[in-house]
Amino acid sequence: MWKNQVTKKVIIEPDNHFQRVADRVSAVSITGNLILSVFKLIAGIAAHSNAMISDAVHSASDVFSTIVVIIGIRFASKEADKEHPYGHERLECVASIILAVVLLATGIGIGMNGIQKIISDIDNVIEVPKSMALIAAIVSILVKEWMYWYTRAAAKKINSGALMADAWHHRSDALSSIGAFIGIFGARLGFPVLDPIASVVICIFIGKAALDIFKDATDKMVDKSCDEETVKKMRSLMMGETGVKGIDVLRTRMFGAKIYVDVEEGNKYYYNDISWVGNTVIDSEKLSALLNLKKGDVYNKKYFNERLEADEDGVGNYFYRNNGYLFYRAMPVETVVGKDSINVEIRIFEGPQATIDRVAIKGNTRTHEHVIRRELYTYPGEL
Repeated sequence: MWKNQVTKKVIIEPDNHFQRVADRVSAVSITGNLILSVFKLIAGIAAHSNAMISDAVHSASDVFSTIVVIIGIRFASKEADKEHPYGHERLECVASIILAVVLLATGIGIGMNGIQKIISDIDNVIEVPKSMALIAAIVSILVKEWMYWYTRAAAKKINSGALMADAWHHRSDALSSIGAFIGIFGARLGFPVLDPIASVVICIFIGKAALDIFKDATDKMVDKSCDEETVKKMRSLMMGETGVKGIDVLRTRMFGAKIYVDVEEGNKYYYNDISWVGNTVIDSEKLSALLNLKKGDVYNKKYFNERLEADEDGVGNYFYRNNGYLFYRAMPVETVVGKDSINVEIRIFEGPQATIDRVAIKGNTRTHEHVIRRELYTYPGEL
């Protein structure tokens, strides 16, 4: 059977907007990380805190991560060319994978350092850090958590995996600063082992975030399909189009930050014979006239249902329900004829007319019953 094959590209945001948002966020990230790294390094040295010095190095690594994001997004935003007819979107996935590896390495480094300190510091006396290290840790937590939410919002806006990876790098730095705070605070209270223990716990959280980013990037690299809910919405939208009887094939693939849809819609269908069965009160000609569909019209399921049931002036409401036939039912049966035509037999169950037996008024605390009844236009015995 001949098929109409349609390939559609759904772009989440225009490429120039994509680039502008990424550049703005990256500039904020680089500036913030540089200032924060210098501040934490000075505080760590002045307060004699190894934890804060390590945290400063971690913040400095975020500058490298952001540079990777900038490079990846710039390449991904390049227009398609002769050698790359589908564009360069996958390069952003490459950037996300690099960031995931860096993030995982950072987490492992923090965890190993914590384990080494637990082992080596058992018999050693650790110098108690000064209060300035605590202040630096609090500032770092607040700034890095703000940068996480700021970058995360931008990543969601332009659907950027690389930018989302950078957001999680900020969150890992905030967690690292929390660990540093706990360790410094514990050391000042006489429990220096809290510092390395917190580092090991933070390592687990950072590793989980890195694995999630890596999985998301690899899914996009291998053309993973959209989630089932999105596919259902696409199918429903297409089935509502005039002339679409069915969809033979619907394939989706996530390509970088974009979604591509491959559709085989099949033939365009037309109404052939529309007949009525079971109607005794209203003749078929009147029903067909109100349905407003005739032989040769393009098949339109949505319009058909509206004229048969939903519309106030449609068949069901105008002829039956508004005239007492509350038990009325209509069941359309479709039969495909040839390659592009459909016969529709509409089976009607009219049922008996219903009349109003009793009108009860309850819950009226502000208006007397006789006032309400005076305004009613429905009385017992009417249809």
